[in-house]
Amino acid sequence: QVQLVESGGGLVQPGRSLRLSCVASRSISSINVMGWYRQAPGTQRELVASITSRGTRNYADSVKGRFTISRDVAKNTVYLQMNSLKPEDTAVYYCNAKRLYINENVWGQGTQVTVSS
Repeated sequence: QVQLVESGGGLVQPGRSLRLSCVASRSISSINVMGWYRQAPGTQRELVASITSRGTRNYADSVKGRFTISRDVAKNTVYLQMNSLKPEDTAVYYCNAKRLYINENVWGQGTQVTVSS
């Protein structure tokens, strides 16, 4: 099973930026889809952005134009660059990996992003 470790969260003021990182324990080229999800208090977990092994990207409407998902295959890492942050972006952000051919769906431990002041 692939292991995922997120980092990069923190407290920022509205309008500032953060970059989240997700390091996988195996080559991300073997992972069909990697994505970032978030969950705010009292809400359902929602997809923020995803990227397939072929490089196809998808974004939630609420973050389109502000967030960018990218990958570094050599480092087994997926990033989420978050610009123009809003208080509504406050949530725990989770990395996710799906290997469909073995029916595997794995989550990281999550990293807190707080946009305030």
